[in-house]
Amino acid sequence: MLSRHTFLRLFSESISMTRRPRVLILAEHCNPLWPSLPIVGYKYALALARHCDVRIVTQIRNKPAITEDGRELDRFDFIDNEYIARPMARLANLLRGGDQVAWSTAVIMGYPPYLAFERDTWKRYRPAIEAGDFDIIHRVTPMSPTQASYIAGRGGVPFIIGPLNGNLDWPKAFRSEQKREKETLRKLRNFYKYLPYAKRTYSRAAAVLAAFRHTIDDIPFTPRERIVSFPEIGFDPDVFPSDRKRAPFDGSGEKVFLYAGRLVPYKVPEVVVRAFIGDERLRQHRLRIIGDGPERARIEAMVRDAGAQDRVSFEGAKRQVEVAEAMLTSDAFVFPSIRELGAGVVIEAMATGTLCIVTDYGAPGDLVSNGRGVALPLQPLDDLVLSCRAAMLACLDRPAEHAALAKAGQDHALANYTWDAKARQTVEIYRAVLSGRTLEGVSPY
Repeated sequence: MLSRHTFLRLFSESISMTRRPRVLILAEHCNPLWPSLPIVGYKYALALARHCDVRIVTQIRNKPAITEDGRELDRFDFIDNEYIARPMARLANLLRGGDQVAWSTAVIMGYPPYLAFERDTWKRYRPAIEAGDFDIIHRVTPMSPTQASYIAGRGGVPFIIGPLNGNLDWPKAFRSEQKREKETLRKLRNFYKYLPYAKRTYSRAAAVLAAFRHTIDDIPFTPRERIVSFPEIGFDPDVFPSDRKRAPFDGSGEKVFLYAGRLVPYKVPEVVVRAFIGDERLRQHRLRIIGDGPERARIEAMVRDAGAQDRVSFEGAKRQVEVAEAMLTSDAFVFPSIRELGAGVVIEAMATGTLCIVTDYGAPGDLVSNGRGVALPLQPLDDLVLSCRAAMLACLDRPAEHAALAKAGQDHALANYTWDAKARQTVEIYRAVLSGRTLEGVSPY
């Protein structure tokens, strides 16, 4: 005979496994028009809305774009903490000299506004949380481990945080790039573990989703069995389709190499430019540069000095659909960034069946491992240029081998990184938490 307590527990577990989880999603960064973190937060939240009953709480600045987009609008709620967010953003931009560099400064300045965002959310949703209207509270963004949570552990509802990404050191060989990125405050990073709410956030989380080994190793105060390997990046198959619009390169004709990303020091776009313009064989082909930023003038000058303007095109920033079109009509995506935490652009290129040539450090190296692309050893700048050039030349000489690498990368992206796949994987984590099951084995990554 089952005891009454055991019967009620099993009954509760059976209910939680059959109905859609009710989830309060915290997504301060959540915007369909803004690149990187905001659009990731938006697409992940919408994907979860297809599998769960959700309430998505975000910041008021995102309302115009979300309203214009119009998808699942009734699921969103907007918190107005501009009384602190606006002046802190202005101060951050003043200290950074704009919004392109000095990311650590931006994160530090964002700490008080984010706590205010969660505090105001708690005031609004506390009655519903304590009444049992939600099964899970899931903080999706921000994704930096350094941003603590005010809500974690409150209301008696399991709290999940992530996917998180951070804690990738600057390579010693690229200290000059770190200086040009104005990343001097990065040395203060580990002090976040002593800030208010940090210990509470990680000790009381029912699950922490963490991207890649560099982040998993950084998570404080959380038992390892509650940490799930879960990269934050994903892609939309409707935007980045798998049907290529370019015939496979067969060793003849013009090969198209592509770089897409901000033109900032840590992405070292000069590596692919110098690799290309410094070799006569490569200069018989074409290099497309999509993106903008403070490095553009400098690398454009390199191209002019080499007399290679007819072979290298600088196309500026483009919308996602335009980047996807460029990937579908290119033969290789060359992305030498030396400090890439998530590398969503790499998984997007993989999804389109484009061969990826990346630096083997951080997320890009993990993504193309196990025969899914080409990884260049992390090394000083001039050596990285030589390795990049050799890899690009190999594309000309071994097209069949590289086509197989591109196909393996595409299969991996399609199986694991569509937003729908990531939402289904997240629901499995929810169900494990709600039923008290171990989180071991719930991640396919």
